[in-house]
This record gives sequence, C-alpha cells and structure tokens, in this order.
Amino acid sequence: MGLTTLRVILGFSLLSTAVHYTHNAVRYADYPQLPGITPLVGGITVAVAWVLLTAFGWFGYRAYTQGRYHRALAFLLVYSLAGMITLGHFLTGVPQIPAFWFATIFTDAAAGLALWVFLTWAWATLNRVTTRDQVSTQH
Repeated sequence: MGLTTLRVILGFSLLSTAVHYTHNAVRYADYPQLPGITPLVGGITVAVAWVLLTAFGWFGYRAYTQGRYHRALAFLLVYSLAGMITLGHFLTGVPQIPAFWFATIFTDAAAGLALWVFLTWAWATLNRVTTRDQVSTQH
C-alpha cells in the first residue's frame, strides 16, 4: 500500500534534512540565536535531534514494510517533524544565510508536508468503511 511513494518521500526527506541539519550543526552561529544557548550546545542539540528524528523515520519505515501500519504511521508522524520544525527558524528572525541553505528550510518543510499528506491518505485508507461493512453492522 503506497510503499514506493513512501520511499520517495522518505528519500527526499532524508537527503534534505541531512543537508540542512548538518549546516545547522556546523554553522549554528549563522542562524538567529535562542537566548542562553551557545553555538556549541546548539550545534550538538541540532545533530542529536536529527539522529533521533531520523531513527523514528527508520522505525516507521520498517513497521510499514512489515504491515504494522498504525505503528508505522505514529513513528512517521514524529519523523515528519524533522522537516516541519525547520520553519521554526523564522520564529527568531530571518536567517541571513546563502540562498542554497535558505532553500533547504523550505525543502525540509515540503518533505514534512508531503509526509503528512501521505500519512493522511494511509490513515484514511486503513480506516475506510465500505458499503459492505456498513450493511453488515445493521440489525
């Protein structure tokens, strides 16, 4: 059920977030700062967050390929945050970074949004009630 689509979305997300989060971790000081967080601590936090979120993506993918769809959707929903939270850069100001790195904020968000669309479709497909199902529950 939609495995090829999921693979494409996850591949795009993995590539985009790996590039963006690596830049964030290495060049943390180039982004608007959160008060009280040093660039070293911020960079480490970004790197750890990417690893943890990507692990959720891996667990979600594995569960999906094993047919454990509800579990997979929960893991993949958490993983989608890897893309969506990059929009948080704009909460503290507009990053003054080269255009390529700026664009990765939006490719991450697009990947997260694509995953949300997929998850919505998968959830609706898993929970579809057919006319036959409706008839069989009537007394």
